[in-house]
Amino acid sequence: MKRELIKFLLFCLLVLVAPLALDGGYLLNVLLFVGINTMLAVALNLLLGYAGQISLGHAGFFGLGAYLSGILTATYGMNPWLVMPLAALVVGILAWAIGFPVLKLKGHNLAMATLGLGIIIYIVFNETVDYTGGPSGFSGIPSLSLGGIVFDSDLKSYYLIWCFALLVILFSVNLANSRIGRALRAVHDSEVAARVMGVNALLLKVQVFTLSAVICSLAGSLYAHTVTFVSPASFGFNFSIELLTMVVIGGLGSIYGSFLGAALLTLLPEFLRAAHDYDIIIYGALLMLMVMFMPGGLVRGVPDLIRRIRSAKGGTGHA
Repeated sequence: MKRELIKFLLFCLLVLVAPLALDGGYLLNVLLFVGINTMLAVALNLLLGYAGQISLGHAGFFGLGAYLSGILTATYGMNPWLVMPLAALVVGILAWAIGFPVLKLKGHNLAMATLGLGIIIYIVFNETVDYTGGPSGFSGIPSLSLGGIVFDSDLKSYYLIWCFALLVILFSVNLANSRIGRALRAVHDSEVAARVMGVNALLLKVQVFTLSAVICSLAGSLYAHTVTFVSPASFGFNFSIELLTMVVIGGLGSIYGSFLGAALLTLLPEFLRAAHDYDIIIYGALLMLMVMFMPGGLVRGVPDLIRRIRSAKGGTGHA
C-alpha cells in the first residue's frame, strides 16, 4: 500500500508541474481533456478490466451528465455545484435500473445491449430539440466558479479537472486493492467460482456498472462547464469505441494504464489531423495491434519489451 501511495504522489507531482513546463498554449488545453478522458477510461476499466463486463454505451452516460448539467444550469438557472451530483444521481439510478437485466447477458449479447443503450441515448439527444438543441447542440452553459474564482481559462480548468481526476484515480486504486476489488477479479476470472465462494456476482456487477456510469456523468458535467457547449456528435458510437481503445491500449485492469491510454488517444489526433476522417479506422488498427503484440497494454507491454531488449543485449554481449 505504501508503494501505491508513493506512485500516486509522484503522479500528482507530474500533474502539478506539467502546466509549468508547457507555459500555457494549446497543448495545455489538450492536457485538460486528457484529464476528462482519464476519468472516463478509469470508469470503463473498473467495469471491463476488473469485472470483465464490456460496455459499448459509456459515451451515453458521459453525454447524460453533460446535457443534464448544461440544461439545468443554462435553462433553469440552477447552481452547477448542486447540479453535478444531481446529474450523477440520475445517471446512477438509470444505470442501476438497467444493470440488472443487461448484466445477466454475457459476451457479444452484453456488447450489443450496451451498444443499443448508447444509441438510444444518442437518438434522444438528437430528437429532443426543444431541450437539447438537437443536432445543432446546446450552448450558453456557464463556467464553474468557486469562492470568486471563475474557471474560464485553460490553466484554471486544468487544475480543477485534474483535482477530480486524481480523486477518481485514488478512489479506484483503493477500490481495486480492497476486498471488493478482489471480488471483482474473482468474477472476472470465473463467475461460477465466485458464486461458489459466496460472491453475489450479479449484484457486484450492477454496483460497479453504476459506479462506472456515475464517474462518466461527473466527467460529462465537467466537460459541459469547461467547453460551455455540447452536441450529440461528442457522445456517439465512435466515442464509445475510442474509450474502449483507451482502456485496451493502456492496459486492462490497470488504473494508471487508463491514464496512458487516455493520454495517447487524446494526443494522437493532434498529430494526425490530416487523417481525421479515418480516426475510427486508426483506433481499430491500434486495437488489433495491441491485442496481437501487447495484450497487457502499454503499462505491462513496455516494461516487458524493455526487459526483452536488455536480455537480448546481455545475451549478445555474453556471446
